[in-house]
Amino acid sequence: MVTIRDREARETTSARETALACVAAGIDAARPERVVEGCVSLDGDDLRVGAATYDLAGRDEVVVLGGGNAASQVARALAGVLGDRLDGGAVVTDDPVAVPGVDVLESDHPVPSARGVAATERLLAAAGDCGPDALVLAVLTGGGSAVLPAPAGDLTLDDLQAATSALLDSGAPIHDVNAVRKHVSAVKGGRLARAIAPAQVVTLAFSDVVGDDLDVIASGPTVPDTSTYGDALAVLDEHDVDAPETIRDHLQRGANGDRPETPTPDDPVFTDATEHVLANGRTALDAASAIARDRGYEPLLLAAETEGEAREVGGVHAAVAREIRASGNPVEPPAVLLSGGELTVTVRGTGAGGPNQECALAAAAAGLPGDTAFACVDTDGLDGARDAAGAVVDDETVEDSASARGALGANDAGGFLADRNALLRTGPTGTNVNDLRVLVVE
Repeated sequence: MVTIRDREARETTSARETALACVAAGIDAARPERVVEGCVSLDGDDLRVGAATYDLAGRDEVVVLGGGNAASQVARALAGVLGDRLDGGAVVTDDPVAVPGVDVLESDHPVPSARGVAATERLLAAAGDCGPDALVLAVLTGGGSAVLPAPAGDLTLDDLQAATSALLDSGAPIHDVNAVRKHVSAVKGGRLARAIAPAQVVTLAFSDVVGDDLDVIASGPTVPDTSTYGDALAVLDEHDVDAPETIRDHLQRGANGDRPETPTPDDPVFTDATEHVLANGRTALDAASAIARDRGYEPLLLAAETEGEAREVGGVHAAVAREIRASGNPVEPPAVLLSGGELTVTVRGTGAGGPNQECALAAAAAGLPGDTAFACVDTDGLDGARDAAGAVVDDETVEDSASARGALGANDAGGFLADRNALLRTGPTGTNVNDLRVLVVE
């Protein structure tokens, strides 16, 4: 079970206690060992994934390849199912656990690193070693875009680091961010599938993106790409991204036709490829909802696919809480309102924090009514670049709204909330199905 550090110190009211119980249950429900146990099984030569069956008879080898925050946890769960039918593989992650027979290669998140490049090179080499009669289980989870850096063409790690930082600070949605990442990478946008071909590829994904778009999860290394070099250039212009000229030049040459596009749906590398989303944000939301109902609250899902600026979403949640208190709409209290998705922050200040911390502080600054609590976390345990999963707030968190607004203006929600003992720390959780927000109204 996920551990929220100093949890008792943050459970100062019944509303806070319920909020944290819902958060913990949501994260636990999305942990790979539970998810894989529920949807992957082996019966003789038949490997079952959901409703699909894959015949292992006659396979030269069964291999696990992939990357992401939870990649080694998923690989370990698969090794438990497959036993001696698993012949090896390699996964790249920033949260390593040992996996029998599989190389677990360490990388970094959210900005690419040198050891990430070296690990991704080893992953690509393992992909190239797969024979035509291999079955490759491609494990892809949230965080894969960062932990799988492989500079394309003449680009360097410095180019990728600068472009990644600029994209993350721009407030661009993840679909746009990953359109760029796919076109400056030698592994993303279907290129890992190209390295594996003609072996059969079965993609097993833990989704951290709104809509579960497979070409966006981990930037889609094993699935067809629906974006183009031209789309990537448009992202830089639309969001005023200060990317290095080397990045722009690389993308422009691709748009001019001087570089091959990423593999599209009609590419033969996908002839023997299938995909499964094993867990997503609704996995966590459903579990949190069940806890709320068991405790006597009426759960209400506001939206599973919320996007937008974190501080604006926080203000909306505060307004909904006030409406419930005033009129009983959209649900009579006691109630627990839930939302998921992925929020963004347009960074203009130099403070510390992340989208969930900004969302929580914005709600508290906008005015939460009494007897409420609002918990916001990133289910991977790392919200932005700070070592916090998010925060829990209530009507007593902000005594001076002007100072709270100043912290938001400086993008220093983390600093403000740390001083008020409101940050939630879990460490890496072993999963990643994006944001989970729990609003409790007594």
